[in-house]
Amino acid sequence: MALREPVQLRVDVTPRGPFRLPRAVGRDGATRRLGGVLERLLHDDDGEPVVVRIAQPAPDRVLFGARAPSTAAAEHGIARMRFALGVDDDLTPFLRRFARDPLIGRSLSRRPWLRVGRRPEPFEALVWAVCEQLIEYERAAAIERRLLRGLGRRWAEEEQWGRGLCDLPAPRALAGAAPALLQSFDLAGSRAIALVKAAREVASGRVQLRGREPERGWRRLRAIAGLGAWTVEMLALRGQGRYDQLPAGDLGLLKLGGRLLSGGDPRARAQEHEVRALFAPYGEWAGLAATHAMGLHGMGA
Repeated sequence: MALREPVQLRVDVTPRGPFRLPRAVGRDGATRRLGGVLERLLHDDDGEPVVVRIAQPAPDRVLFGARAPSTAAAEHGIARMRFALGVDDDLTPFLRRFARDPLIGRSLSRRPWLRVGRRPEPFEALVWAVCEQLIEYERAAAIERRLLRGLGRRWAEEEQWGRGLCDLPAPRALAGAAPALLQSFDLAGSRAIALVKAAREVASGRVQLRGREPERGWRRLRAIAGLGAWTVEMLALRGQGRYDQLPAGDLGLLKLGGRLLSGGDPRARAQEHEVRALFAPYGEWAGLAATHAMGLHGMGA
C-alpha cells in the first residue's frame, strides 16, 4: 500500500514588534540550523510527527513551513514553534516601561528583539529543567543528547525534511522508562527517579501542562522529591510563557545578584531571596527582565 503524501503548510507571520530569529540553537540536539533556517521535529497530541522550518527573510516577516501526515499536525507544529520563538508576543509595554531602567534599560535599547529561550512544548521544558538541575550546562546538554538518542522519536518515513531530526519521547514513554536507563545517560539517580515520577503525573493527566490553572500542576510537581522551585519556574517561564516567573535559584542569577549587590565582586553569590528582591520591581516581566540582565552582564542570552 502506497504511503500518503505528506501535507505541506506555509504561514507568513508579521512579528509583533522587533524580532530576530535566533542565530544559535541549544546544544541538546533537538533543533537544527541550516544556513538561516531553523528546523525542528515535533509530535502533536495524537503522536503524529511534524517537521517545521522557520526563516526570516525580512525584519517584519517570518516564514513558517510544516510537513506532516495531516493538516492538523502541521498546524500544531507551526503553533508550537510560534510559541517557542515568541513571534506573536507584544513586548511594547515592557520596552516602554523599562526603557530608562538602570539595570536593563541599556539592553532594551540594544536588543529590543530579545526573547526568553522557550521550548516548543511545556513537557520538554520540564524534562530539560530536571536534566539541568545543579550541574553545568555542557554536562546537562550531553545528558539531553543521550536521552534524545536513546528514547527520542523520529520520523523514519520522511526523507525530504526529517532526516536526522529527533524529538523528545512522549510523556507516557518516559513514564515507563527505568530510572537505571536514565542514569546510564549520566542523569543522577535521584533526578532520574524524579523525572520518571513527573512524567507519570503528566501522562496520567493529573498534571495539565497546558491547562488554564497551571498553579495546580506546579503544586503537584513540587510535591515530588527532587523537584524544587527552580525546576517549576523554568517550566513556567520556558514552557508555559509565564514572563512573571523568575528562576531565582539559577546559578547565573545568583552570580549576577552577587556581583550587583557587592559592587562588582565576581566571586560574590547572592541568596535566592535577594535575587527575588532584585527583580521584584519588574513584576509580571521579571523573567524577561532577568534574561536581559543576564545577557547585558555576559551571563547568558
